[in-house]
Amino acid sequence: MHHKPGHPRDCNCLARRNFLKMTGAAAAVGIGGSSLFLADRARADALTKELRDKLTPDQIIQAMKNGNTRFRKGERKERNYLREQKASASGQYPAAALLSCIDSRAPAEVIMDLGIGDIFNCRVAGNVESADILGSLEFACKLAGAKVVLVMGHTACGAIKGAIDNAELGNLTGLLAKIKPAVQATSYTGDRSAKNYAFVDAVARKNVEMTVANIRKDSPVLAELEAKGTIKITGAMYNLETGAVEFFGELR
Repeated sequence: MHHKPGHPRDCNCLARRNFLKMTGAAAAVGIGGSSLFLADRARADALTKELRDKLTPDQIIQAMKNGNTRFRKGERKERNYLREQKASASGQYPAAALLSCIDSRAPAEVIMDLGIGDIFNCRVAGNVESADILGSLEFACKLAGAKVVLVMGHTACGAIKGAIDNAELGNLTGLLAKIKPAVQATSYTGDRSAKNYAFVDAVARKNVEMTVANIRKDSPVLAELEAKGTIKITGAMYNLETGAVEFFGELR
């Protein structure tokens, strides 16, 4: 069927071609593909060594705070994970190393609007340290150049509940034993049981504080880096209900 120039079908085809041209141009210049830590500085698909090395530990922590604010507002940055994957395939320059819980509801990369290559993330139930975890953090900071070590606990933590209840199950028994000192060290007036979520959260916070202290004590490598101001070791708590990450600041 023939139609005159200017027919709606011509307009629709032209609009579609223009849309494809615009989206193609956007992809070519990397619009929408920016690392969290570069969001306010420059567009990039992954952190480079040069850009990571310019950031201070405090700037990196602030960037994670900003990312969590975006997450809570539902305003996460548009990103292209395939471009980030390809950009980071030949080398990685993460800005921070996290020790967080395995809880499926607390994925650091999501709740702090992080991209591929932005952070190292060690995950273990109850976010407790061990020789293997310390070795991983030492690699991340001393050899790979990360500038922040963040221990992140969360509310309603099952591992914390298990430690309070003296749960026993295979290898889990030994893991929960690492949390029990925090249970004993938590000052709390009221029901000190796993059914009292206020107590559970108080223990989780104390566990983060003690883990931060233990990292400094048990890793001379990381302690020396922090003493020189090269890195900062700190803690945080993630609230499962509000989506907020509360950073503790200096814990000594």
